[in-house]
Amino acid sequence: MNFAHFIKEIGRGAENPGDLSEADAKQLYGAMLDGGVPELELGAILIALRVKGESLGELLGFTAAVDERLARLAPVSGKPRPVVLPSYNGALHQPNLTPLLALLLARFGVPVLVHGELSGNGRVASAYILRELGVMPCASAAQAQEALEASGIAYLPTAALSPGLASLLALRGRLGVRNSAHFVAKLMDPFAGEGLTVVSASHPPYLDRLREYFVATGGHALLLRSTEGEPFANPKRRPALEHAHDGLLDVLFEAEVRPVKTLPTLPEDIDAAATAQWTKRALAGDAPVPLPLINHLACLLYACGYAPDMNRAKAIVAVEAGTMAAA
Repeated sequence: MNFAHFIKEIGRGAENPGDLSEADAKQLYGAMLDGGVPELELGAILIALRVKGESLGELLGFTAAVDERLARLAPVSGKPRPVVLPSYNGALHQPNLTPLLALLLARFGVPVLVHGELSGNGRVASAYILRELGVMPCASAAQAQEALEASGIAYLPTAALSPGLASLLALRGRLGVRNSAHFVAKLMDPFAGEGLTVVSASHPPYLDRLREYFVATGGHALLLRSTEGEPFANPKRRPALEHAHDGLLDVLFEAEVRPVKTLPTLPEDIDAAATAQWTKRALAGDAPVPLPLINHLACLLYACGYAPDMNRAKAIVAVEAGTMAAA
C-alpha cells in the first residue's frame, strides 16, 4: 500500500485539505487497525487527519473498517434495545456521572454496555467509579455478554472490543494529542446496528458531523454536547438532546438557555470513591438526581423502546425520581 499517496492527499494543511474517498479511507484505516502502517507514516497520517478534520466519507470508511474487526454482542432477549455508553474522557472539574446514568438505565431493565479505556490519563475514568460500585471490567466480549444477561450492565475495555483501535488510542501518550480514533470509538455499536449509542461531542463542528453521519447511516443514537467529553447531560445546564433513527433527527429536549437559578447538589469531591458514594445515595433516593440527567434518562427510555412515547417516558422517570420536575 502506498502510504505516501494518502499522506499527500490529506496532508495539504488546514487551508486546502484533500479528503479520501470512503473506499480509500476504509482500506487505510483497516491497515492502521491491523498494525500494517509503519510508525513514521502512521504518525504523519494521524496528525494530518487531526489538522484537517475527518470528512463524512472518511468517517464512514473508518467506521466500516472498525466494524469489520469489532467484537460482537447480542441484544438481550425480551429486553429493550441495549444502550451503548462510550466513556473515554473521565472527570477533570466536574463529577463523572456516566456510571450513574448507566445504573439508572439498568434499574429499568435496559441492558447497558459501557466501553472505554481502563486508564483515566489523569482524569477520573468511569472504570474507576464502576469498580467502586462493584461493576468490574470484563475480560472479553463473551464475559460482557454474560454480565448483560445476568445483571444488565457490563463494562468492556476497548482492548477487548477493538484491539486495533485501542492501539491507536494509546498513541495519545506518544503524540501528545488525540487522534481520529477518539472520535471513531464513540461510534462503535457491538450489537451490529441493534444498539442505541449515546454519542457526544464537545465542539459544534463535531456535533454537525455526527448529525450527518447518523442521517447517512440511518443508525440509532442519542446525540448531545458532552460534559467534559463524557456522554451524560451536563447537570448544571441541559444540552439539546437529539434522537437519530432511520435517517431522521428528532429534538427531544431543547438546550437550556435561561440563567441557572439554582445549582444541583453534586459530590463535594470528584474522585472515584466520593463519586461512587454519592451515586449510591442518588440511586437510593437520598440525593436528588439533577434534572438534566432525569431528562436524559427519559430520552433514553423512549429511544430504546422502553417507553412508547416521550410523555410516557417523562412520567416514568418523574415517578422514579420522586418529583414531577421532568414533566
